[in-house]
Amino acid sequence: MKTQVCIIGAGPAGLLLGHLLRAEGIDCVVLERRTPDYVLSRIRAGVLETITVDLMERLGLDARMKAEGLWHDGFNLADGERLIRIDMADLVGSRVMVYGQTEITRDLMDACDERGLEVIYGTEDVTLHEVEGEAPHVTYTKDGSEHRIDCRFIAGCDGFHGPSRKAVPATVGKEYERVYPFGWLGILADVPPCNHELIYANHERGFALASMRSETRSRYYVDVPLTDKVEEWSDDRLWDELAIRLGPDAAANITRGPALEKSIAPLRSYVFAPMRHGSLLLCGDSAHIVPPTGAKGLNLAASDVHYAAAALTGYFKANDNDAVAAYSDTALARVWKSERFSWTLTKLMHRFPEDGPFERAMQVAELDYIANSRAAQTTIAENYVGLPV
Repeated sequence: MKTQVCIIGAGPAGLLLGHLLRAEGIDCVVLERRTPDYVLSRIRAGVLETITVDLMERLGLDARMKAEGLWHDGFNLADGERLIRIDMADLVGSRVMVYGQTEITRDLMDACDERGLEVIYGTEDVTLHEVEGEAPHVTYTKDGSEHRIDCRFIAGCDGFHGPSRKAVPATVGKEYERVYPFGWLGILADVPPCNHELIYANHERGFALASMRSETRSRYYVDVPLTDKVEEWSDDRLWDELAIRLGPDAAANITRGPALEKSIAPLRSYVFAPMRHGSLLLCGDSAHIVPPTGAKGLNLAASDVHYAAAALTGYFKANDNDAVAAYSDTALARVWKSERFSWTLTKLMHRFPEDGPFERAMQVAELDYIANSRAAQTTIAENYVGLPV
C-alpha cells in the first residue's frame, strides 16, 4: 500500500490528524493495535481548551459536543478553609468545555467512513523503517499476514508505550522526566457533580479533585501512595475520603453511587526531544506526558496535531518544507509552557512526602496570594484555558 502520510495510533490525536489531512485532500492511513471498543473503553480527561474545541468546529464534527458538552467559565482551588474561584471568563475572556475524551474519540471514529479516513485496527508488530530519509515505510502484521505501507511521512500518535518514539536513535533523542511519588485514585459514577465547576483541593490528608463528564456523571480523584491497590479502596471508603478532603461545603452536595470505573493512575512529567526526526513527526503522549493537574494531556496532543497538520499541508500543497523542519521547535515551545503549568499546579495542590513545614508554609502563602491577587488569578486562568497556538 502507498499513501502520503502513515499515522500510527487511532486515539484522538491520530484520528484528529487524519481528519485534518483528509479535509485538505491529503492521503493518509491510520494504524491501530487495539480494537475500536478497546480504544473507546479508555477513560481519560474531559476538559477541552479552545484549541481542541476549535479543531472539532473546523472539521464540522462539533454538533454532539456543543449539544452535550458543558461550558465552564471558571474553576476552584480549595485550601481547606475556602474556595478560591478562578473566573476565566472575566479574567481572560475565555472558557473551557467539559466533554470526555472518549466522546471526542467516538465523534472522530463515527466520521471516518463518511470522510474517507481509512483506519486499520488490530495491527501487530508495527515497525517503522528508514525514517531518516524521504521514503520511509511501515510494516505490520494483521490476521497472521504481513503488510507494508510506503509513505512520505510517518506521524507517531501511538502514546507513551508505542513504537514511534523508539524509532528515534538514542544518540538523537533526549528524555526529560519527573516521576511523582503518588498516583490519582479515580472513581467514575453516574451521580450529579457536587459543584457546577471543578474543585482542586489541597487538604492535610492529601489532594482531591471534584470533576464531571456531564450533569449526571461525575469523576472524582484523591491522591494515594504508589503502593496502594484499588482493591484496598471500597466505594464507601473513597466517598468518605473525598468528603473530608473536599471540605464541608462540597461534601454536603456529594451524591454517592456505585463506581462505573475505579483505577489508580501514576503521575509523571515527561518530554522527549526532538519531536521530529527525518520523516517522522511525534504527536501527543508519544512525545510528552503531563500530570493530569491542569487537564493538559489531550489539549497538548491537539496543539501538536494543529502544528503537524499545517506543516504537512504546506509540504504537500505548496512544496513548503519550512514548517516541517520547524515542527519540533514550534510544538516544544508550547509543550514546555504547559509542562511548567501542570508541574506548578501539582506542586501547589499536593503534599509531597519530602516536604516539611517550610514547603507547607509556601503553599499556604501562595494560595493566600492567589486568593487576593487578580494578577495571579489572571496568570492561572490564561494557562488553564490554553496558551495561543
